[in-house]
Amino acid sequence: MTATDFDKIIWRDALTFVDFFATWCGPCQMMHPVIDRFQEKMNGRVDVYKVDIDDRDMLEIVHRYNIMSVPTLMFFRRGEVLWRESGRIGYDHLTNVLRELEQREQVGQR
Repeated sequence: MTATDFDKIIWRDALTFVDFFATWCGPCQMMHPVIDRFQEKMNGRVDVYKVDIDDRDMLEIVHRYNIMSVPTLMFFRRGEVLWRESGRIGYDHLTNVLRELEQREQVGQR
């Protein structure tokens, strides 16, 4: 993925979840099964992407969003950051955040 690809992804109407991680990060590795399960169970409700902060092609994005610790998890829609949290979180918390964002977005579209 390049910075241009990233911008195209987050500027869509679809709700997009991004996991900023590093291969050397223990908590990131522990989050991968949670995120994989989230992606599988949400089945199209949200698009899920993983961004390695050490990928040189992604340095501009890492700096733009001031990613200082990993994992950093973010939801986007139409280029807007709707939610952001750093550190390990559970599957239930992640699904609750998605549900809240969907409800908030529906209210905003009326």
